[in-house]
Amino acid sequence: MRQPTLSAYNYMISGYVKHGFVLECFNMVRKLCLCGETPDKFTLSMILKGSTISYVESYSLVIGKQVHAQVIKCDVEGDDVLYTGLVDSYVKSGRVDYARRVFDLMLERSVVCSTSLITGYMNQGYIEDAEDVFSKTMEKDVVAFNAMIEGYSKQIENAKKAIEVYIDMQRFGFRPNISTFASIIGACSALAASEIGQQVQGQLMKTELIEHVKIASALIDMYSKCGLVEDARRVFDHMHEKNVFSWTSMIDGYGKNGIMQEDHHIVPNYVTFLSALSACAHSGLVVKGREIFESMERDYYMKPRMEHYACMVDLFGRSGSLNQALEFVINMTESPDSDVWAALLSSCRVHGDVELANLAANELFKLSSGSRPGAYVALSNALADAGRWDGVSELREIMKFRGISKGTGFSWVGSDGSLKAFFAGQQT
Repeated sequence: MRQPTLSAYNYMISGYVKHGFVLECFNMVRKLCLCGETPDKFTLSMILKGSTISYVESYSLVIGKQVHAQVIKCDVEGDDVLYTGLVDSYVKSGRVDYARRVFDLMLERSVVCSTSLITGYMNQGYIEDAEDVFSKTMEKDVVAFNAMIEGYSKQIENAKKAIEVYIDMQRFGFRPNISTFASIIGACSALAASEIGQQVQGQLMKTELIEHVKIASALIDMYSKCGLVEDARRVFDHMHEKNVFSWTSMIDGYGKNGIMQEDHHIVPNYVTFLSALSACAHSGLVVKGREIFESMERDYYMKPRMEHYACMVDLFGRSGSLNQALEFVINMTESPDSDVWAALLSSCRVHGDVELANLAANELFKLSSGSRPGAYVALSNALADAGRWDGVSELREIMKFRGISKGTGFSWVGSDGSLKAFFAGQQT
């Protein structure tokens, strides 16, 4: 098109946002401005929508401010969609005060906009402000009620209010959904209100949601915290699908209530703990993992083995707590073996900590200089990622001198057209 119209630009911008091409969307907006066109409310709404996509989310506050300035500067006639986008952008950037300014200027406030502001207030602990917005929202829906219930359920001092809102929403004819049930079960856990939890489960039994892994895991956690481990086990046994949270909640429930030893005379073994720690590491459950590790000696008089220590280092490392991982290694009652240092080195490589990677690699090389070629590769990659090519070259010379090489990879296309790939070489 020789002279694209504003509508044509908007269609392109909308298409880019819809398919996740945010940078192309922003480039198109720049072209629009350079050709003398003025963005309208639709253009600005699309920019705000694009700013919430994950890989540009860190810039959402800057983008939100620029869009807000453009609205004022060009006297853009805003609508519900644009203003809601602005409120949501500010909320997700953590500037709920800016969001409230925009909200107060709106003549007509949708329930979507109100819910966004409620969520922002609840996340920052401004309970009274969230209550104020909720009370002034004339046309409420399930999502608005859920925002209040979820916000209340996160704090034990407000958990009773979550139950009150849960009852009110049903009085108004709204049907709880999976988010409602998950939040209200969380409130029951915080209050150790097993009777209310049982009533909620009774409601769930009449729906298909009772089979959902998220709901079942929440019930297991609730019953375990209330000391009703047998009820938790019944829920666990009837689950069609189990995930790491359901397994961890069940194991934790047994551990905290002493049921394994006292009632069933079942004592977890080393493999049980290793599985639980590994599950916590892959799910980011740092606090839960540490509790399970500490319970080995405290509750079951089992001295952790090296694989348990390595699993804990992996747990800290995956969450990015590298200093905590190093402190854990330093404070070990036994000298760490190569698996422990390898776990730390792997985490340093992922999170780009070259100095700590060097330290872990050197300790690893002292223990097994030739049997862990993967350690050399991990350190080399960490140095390369940091742009320290002199270090990479030096390390490669050391590998060459010691006769250490990375396994060669090769592949071929099979008769069915699929790519077959194999990696030869020593195991890391």
